[in-house]
Amino acid sequence: MVGGDGPALWTVSFGEGTPVVFIPGGPGCCDYLEPVARAVRGVRAIRYEPRGCGRSEPVDRYTLADAIGDMERVRQHHGIDRWVVAGHSAGADWALAYALQHTHRVAGIVCLSGGRIHNDREWHAEYSRARDAGEEPDLEFAYPPNMEVNRQLNAEWKAFIKQPTLLRDLSRLRVPALLVYGSEDIRPAWPVEQVANLLPSARWELLAGANHNLWLTHENELGQMVSAFIAGTSGMG
Repeated sequence: MVGGDGPALWTVSFGEGTPVVFIPGGPGCCDYLEPVARAVRGVRAIRYEPRGCGRSEPVDRYTLADAIGDMERVRQHHGIDRWVVAGHSAGADWALAYALQHTHRVAGIVCLSGGRIHNDREWHAEYSRARDAGEEPDLEFAYPPNMEVNRQLNAEWKAFIKQPTLLRDLSRLRVPALLVYGSEDIRPAWPVEQVANLLPSARWELLAGANHNLWLTHENELGQMVSAFIAGTSGMG
């Protein structure tokens, strides 16, 4: 458990190589990214559960600033100088926010099925239609999602993306980035592809036949793609 200034956070580390933190989505979900972490080779994989999720301690108020600060607490707990931040879904959004605020700690960014900076009505309408129609298989979680975390942090993200300088700041974020999306994701891909084209050192990959949870059908392909990206980045800590 990560102690210190803040609620206790569950975390685990395994493997040797480039340090990579895997950030779960939701927001409000426990850790579910072990299959992804094990598919990526040559890394020291660090997983954790955000405050209020899974085995981590809950609090009364959930903010994006605290979520980013908790990632710093996890980094310090594991004695890491620089790492790759790899997030899935809303965790990919957090990876971008963390990289903007702690750029000198980031050797690379991996956004899986996320990394969007919009609040478009048509996007939400299409996602809601496909979700309600049962077009996406559900993940099985070891612990139920915390819907209060989800509610508060979704509101926090909507406020975060209204920053007047956000697009400018992203266009100046010279950190290697890999953004991967599934062609069968019920969430339209265009917002994340826009971010991939905005970041100066990013690569966009669309996995044919994959849905939101890319590893369920493309674990080997995803693992090889992320492994090659991480091996090709420089200046690891």
